[in-house]
Amino acid sequence: MWGIEVIFKGRNLIRLLEGLGAALEISLISVLISIPIGIILGVLMAGKNPVIKAVLRIYLDFIRIMPQLVLLFLVFFGTTKVWGWDLSGEVSSVIVFSMWGAAEMSDLVRGALKAIPKHQYESAQSLGFTPLQTKAYIIIPQCVRRLIPLSINLITRMIKTTSLVLMIGVVEVLKVAQQIIEANRMTSPNAAFGVYLFVFVLYFAACFILSLIARQLERKWS
Repeated sequence: MWGIEVIFKGRNLIRLLEGLGAALEISLISVLISIPIGIILGVLMAGKNPVIKAVLRIYLDFIRIMPQLVLLFLVFFGTTKVWGWDLSGEVSSVIVFSMWGAAEMSDLVRGALKAIPKHQYESAQSLGFTPLQTKAYIIIPQCVRRLIPLSINLITRMIKTTSLVLMIGVVEVLKVAQQIIEANRMTSPNAAFGVYLFVFVLYFAACFILSLIARQLERKWS
C-alpha cells in the first residue's frame, strides 16, 4: 500500500545501501581533507595579520553565501569549459565539500581560540610557560573540547547535503531511489512514498548516531 515492498524487490535494498555508502564515502573523504585545512585557516584567522584575516574572511563569506549546488556546477561544468579538466562527479563533490568544510571548520577554530580568556595566556606566562607550551598544554586541549562536538555537527550537515551530488550524475542514495521509483512507476504507483521514506530512515540513522556522539561529548565535557 505504501510502496515499501518495492525496496525488497531484486537488489533494490542493496543498491540503496550502496548509494548511502557512496554518500558517506564522499562525506568522509571531504571531512578528512577539510578538518586539517580548516584548523590551519582558523589559526591564521585568529592571528594578528590583517591581510590574511581579510582574505580568509572573504573566502569564508563567499563559501557561505554561494549555494553548494552552484559550487558543484561551477566545479563540475565550469572547470571542464574553462580549463578542459575532465573531473568526475565524485571528485568534483569532494572538492566542493572540502572547500565548504574547511571554511566552516576555520570559523569554528577561530571562535574556539577567541573564546579562551586572555588571563589564561597571562597566567601561563607568569608561570614560566613558553608560547609553545602554553598552546600545547593549555590552549589546544580547551579548544579540542569545544571543537569535537561542533565538528560532529558539521559532519552531519555535510552528510545531509551530499544529496545534492545527484545533480551532477553521482549515483548516491537519492539517485538510486529515483531509478527504483521510475522502474516501478507502472506496477507500484505509491513507490515514491515508500522509497523516500526508507531513504529518510537511512539518513536519519546515519546522522542520529553522530548526534548522539556529539551530545555525549558535550555532556561529558560541560
